[in-house]
Amino acid sequence: MKYDIIVIGSGPGGYVAAIRASQLKMKVIVVEKAEIGGICLNWGCIPTKSLLKSAQVFEYIRHAADYGVTVSGDVKPDFSAIVRRSRSVAEGMSKGVQFLFKKNNIEQIKGTGRLAGNGEVEVTDSDGQNTRISANHIIIATGARSKELPNLRQDGKKIIGYREAMTLPSQPSSMIVVGSGAIGSEFANFYQSIGTDVTLVEFLPRIVPNEDEEVSKQLERSFKKMKMKILTGSTVESADTSGEKCRVTVKTPKGNEVIVADIVLSAVGVATNIEGIGLEETGVTTDKGKIIVDDFYRTSVPGIYAIGDVVKGPALAHVASAEAIACVEKIAGLDVHPVDYSNIPACTYTTPEIASCGLTEQAARDAGYEIKVGKFPYTASGKASAAGEKDGFIKLIFDAGYGELLGAHMIGHNVTEMIAEIVVARNLETTAHEIIKSVHPHPTMSEAIMEAAAAAYGEVIHL
Repeated sequence: MKYDIIVIGSGPGGYVAAIRASQLKMKVIVVEKAEIGGICLNWGCIPTKSLLKSAQVFEYIRHAADYGVTVSGDVKPDFSAIVRRSRSVAEGMSKGVQFLFKKNNIEQIKGTGRLAGNGEVEVTDSDGQNTRISANHIIIATGARSKELPNLRQDGKKIIGYREAMTLPSQPSSMIVVGSGAIGSEFANFYQSIGTDVTLVEFLPRIVPNEDEEVSKQLERSFKKMKMKILTGSTVESADTSGEKCRVTVKTPKGNEVIVADIVLSAVGVATNIEGIGLEETGVTTDKGKIIVDDFYRTSVPGIYAIGDVVKGPALAHVASAEAIACVEKIAGLDVHPVDYSNIPACTYTTPEIASCGLTEQAARDAGYEIKVGKFPYTASGKASAAGEKDGFIKLIFDAGYGELLGAHMIGHNVTEMIAEIVVARNLETTAHEIIKSVHPHPTMSEAIMEAAAAAYGEVIHL
């Protein structure tokens, strides 16, 4: 049987592409070698948020007296139960996608997909049996995996990646986390919160280095308040796992330091899954580990497309989903606008949370903008004070000439739920005074956005 579309991979790029294609009356089959939902639902976005929620609840209980609540008895995290809950949440989400496949009449085939030319994909199952399927269009959505450093090879036991970090058999007493991007910072936050002694190592001069500099400084202060050790401008020179614990030599600005820990988590980024899927044989062009595509995700070979982590752009689940929809709608002949990569929100689910969109202050200045910057601290927010969550701020950057919102950088409680307002505002080319004059509810965290805009123009009320 010939299909309209074959999708290789069922993560937030692949499964969204399949569902949208089915909605557009195309016959679709999805090739997946592991769990439906991909890394995001099973080993990334969703289960990590479950772990972090458990840590947050534990923190609330530990500080219950701050809220006028007395908790008696010994309160401690049950690591195995936390992991079980996380896996249960992930399994539930994966089953949800399977239900959506059935609802939308999407076929599935389990195995590893490989481009075979002439619109065909060869699928090899776990027993080594091959099946060929064909389609007019093939979408590659194979995602990415944990990246390894040459001097920090993962053994899955003492030196681990994010996947193993979610299912350790027992809670380590100490851990070194290498890399302070979203993945590294979230795991460092989780383990430190439940009592593991964490050292966070970052090669660049500040943690969460892609964020605005003030956001990085605030997160470092919050992490240090948790008693986390942070080494910036530092690199792992070597790791000795021959003993009971790991002995890791870290080169710091002050010289080499040997750190001993139960576990080393390598969180230095991801590597794309493009090997062994027939790209070279079919002539699909790649560059530096990424598949080259145009604005609508067409590769160099007609009828073959690529979306998500395997193409250039932010390796984020919501980006993969947006690319999937644009790709499929273009295949269907709809009038499609390319994805606007200048208006992509990024979220890090630490405590406090981080959310950002658009240009940082430094990037705006480097781009030649004359800017106005407004900042509103959570210490001045009534809702934040009532919630006992006063760490953080909202920072907005505007073009001084036209009031255009160039960027937003938030750190604090609930900011990952607030950043969508900024994305919509920027998409509609909203100006500073339109934000100021838009009535925000009180008391909420979100009114800090209005106050930050007002601060940029000297009109802030509550600061």
